[in-house]
Amino acid sequence: MTTHKNPFLEPYNTPHDTVPFDRIRLEDYEEAFMEGIRRDNELIEKTINNPERPTFDNTIINKDEDEDGYYDLLSRVSTVFFNLLSAETNDEMDALAQKMQPILTKHANDVRLNPKLFERIKAVHLHHRKLTAEEKKLLDDTYEGLVRGGALLDEAGKEKLRQLTEEASMLSLQFSQNLLKENKAYTLRITDKAQLDGLPETAVEAAALAWKETQHDTTDEGWLFTLDYPSYSPFMTYSTQQDLRKQMYMARNTVCTHDNKENNLEICKRLVNLRREIAQLLGYKTYADYVLKHRMASNTRNVYKLLNDLIDAYKPTAMKEREELKQALRVECRTKSVEYATTHDNAQATTAAANSKPYTLNSKLYPWDIAFYSHKLQMKKYNIDAEMLRPYFELSRVIDGVFGLAHRLYGITFKENKDIPVYHPDVKAYEVFDKDGSYLAVFYADFHPRKGKQSGAWMTEYQGQWIDRKGENVRPHVSVVMNLTKPTEEKPALLTLGEVETFLHEFGHSLHGMFANTRFESLSGTNVWWDFVELPSQFMENYAVEKEFLRTFAFHYQTGEPLPDELINRIVKSRNFMAATACLRQVSFGLLDMAYYTQKDKFTGDIMTFEKEAWKKAIIGEQLKETCMTVQFSHIMAGGYAAGYYSYKWAEVLDADAFAVFKRHGIFNQETAQKFRDNILSRGGTEHPMTLYKRFRGGEPTIEALLKRNGIKRQTKKA
Repeated sequence: MTTHKNPFLEPYNTPHDTVPFDRIRLEDYEEAFMEGIRRDNELIEKTINNPERPTFDNTIINKDEDEDGYYDLLSRVSTVFFNLLSAETNDEMDALAQKMQPILTKHANDVRLNPKLFERIKAVHLHHRKLTAEEKKLLDDTYEGLVRGGALLDEAGKEKLRQLTEEASMLSLQFSQNLLKENKAYTLRITDKAQLDGLPETAVEAAALAWKETQHDTTDEGWLFTLDYPSYSPFMTYSTQQDLRKQMYMARNTVCTHDNKENNLEICKRLVNLRREIAQLLGYKTYADYVLKHRMASNTRNVYKLLNDLIDAYKPTAMKEREELKQALRVECRTKSVEYATTHDNAQATTAAANSKPYTLNSKLYPWDIAFYSHKLQMKKYNIDAEMLRPYFELSRVIDGVFGLAHRLYGITFKENKDIPVYHPDVKAYEVFDKDGSYLAVFYADFHPRKGKQSGAWMTEYQGQWIDRKGENVRPHVSVVMNLTKPTEEKPALLTLGEVETFLHEFGHSLHGMFANTRFESLSGTNVWWDFVELPSQFMENYAVEKEFLRTFAFHYQTGEPLPDELINRIVKSRNFMAATACLRQVSFGLLDMAYYTQKDKFTGDIMTFEKEAWKKAIIGEQLKETCMTVQFSHIMAGGYAAGYYSYKWAEVLDADAFAVFKRHGIFNQETAQKFRDNILSRGGTEHPMTLYKRFRGGEPTIEALLKRNGIKRQTKKA
């Protein structure tokens, strides 16, 4: 009988030292966590008891001496555990997270608040040898990180900070676990085929497969719809059953508001207050002030200026877009009235039809009608919708297209390696090679929704990039996790254009990680300020509607015929369809985020009421009192974007400005791409992001490229 060995405690012995997912057992995590904490403490004791004068080499980067990964254990196990907690969790993992979170938070506080360690780092900060720009950045970040972590507080302040941060970490974890459980708990089960009216074949087939996967007796015919995007979105877009659309909409937009243990309302209120208290304890007026000190935006004034400028520029167009939707609804109502009148001997119906007034439908535009009538309007204006394009976006072809784009721009290639362990059969692992043929990175892609996986899409790492003391460039292992349309029994995975954009977005993040080429891991890849991190991802989205790119991979999955030029032209023409409405939606989220984290006093209000007031300047439709975004707003409650959601729009200004350079020189221009790689993608957080951007662009960005891309004309204000 072979004795199991904890894989975290020995060399991985896998291709490129990738995580041995196939050998990890649940019990391995806790053992590795505790041993990792012990080793961390050992290193700290070694550092603070070093009799030599504190220097950059023996205090700031002494962990680099760890050639065999001895002191890297806690980072390794934490990375794997918390990545899987989002991508492939279960009740046992959730319970272990609840157990380990306070232990890990306490340890992090022990490090940040260790007075002897801080004194050594402070001494180096004040007196050090001549440093390179990257060394200076690491030193400044290390010192500032401890100061912002409470190192200058007195003992009472430090103890208070411990209490606040430990409670906040537990509540963030609980928020995420509640949201996952609530989202996965809801299903819409249909057994009457008539209720599938309007739904495309792909959605019906996927729902039938979902029904079979959850039914013990598969002899009964039925269809199951969930709140996962590939199920929810087509239903809301195509279903003619307004009552069922309403049911789905209300289910999705009331998660974690119900009277059960997954309710997040009080958790959100407490998180807002905890973060305010932490910021004020550290000497800031608000949590936003604390966060924005290390952001490109610098302060709340600049954030609000951006959001308000976008409202001023986009709201008039958004109002016109909404009026068009209302008109589409009125047309349908009149049509239904006429149809009713011609098939019923009913004076009231005839009169209604004659007066062009709706009889059988309420002409009010409800939130659950937006996607449905947007689709109708898009068909009327451009004769295009997602289902027309699906046959041309078969997943394997899309993968080829995205990889091909990276090759065309940067010369890199991808080769699937089935010897690299993965954590689920859906996951594919690739070796990535640079244009000179040298090994560059490992790339994992996790494509489809499943029970233990959070909704949405994200990029993460299992290993960062750095250069060790021997000069070896340790290459990264990056991963993108998405919830794209699954294959069915009849068809392969056929994506929407929106899903292609999602893939490109996350792939842009992965390029930021894969091209990392810095000395220190904490400064490499996506370790940049939050309002800069979305530039590489949103930049890649631009290619989704470029003819030259679409022609490289968009072929019909059955016939092999390329996506017709006519359809491509319609895609290009429709790229700004409802763009102003989409912009205001993002701005509304930014306003909500800032409203919470600019609180100076204890927040005691009602979350649902506060939310509707906070973002009303950017809202152009009806707000339902029962719905709530805050309780499912993972970005600002549990995902690191607190007081930073504006970053998506901030980075959108950057990405539009950057892509304008490519448009001018050619969207596949390798010289421009190399300049983007050298100055943005490979430099991580080694310098101020605006310095990096100006080095690529030759100047600071303006909002004009974004307005031009979206077809928005500034409104001239009357004197």
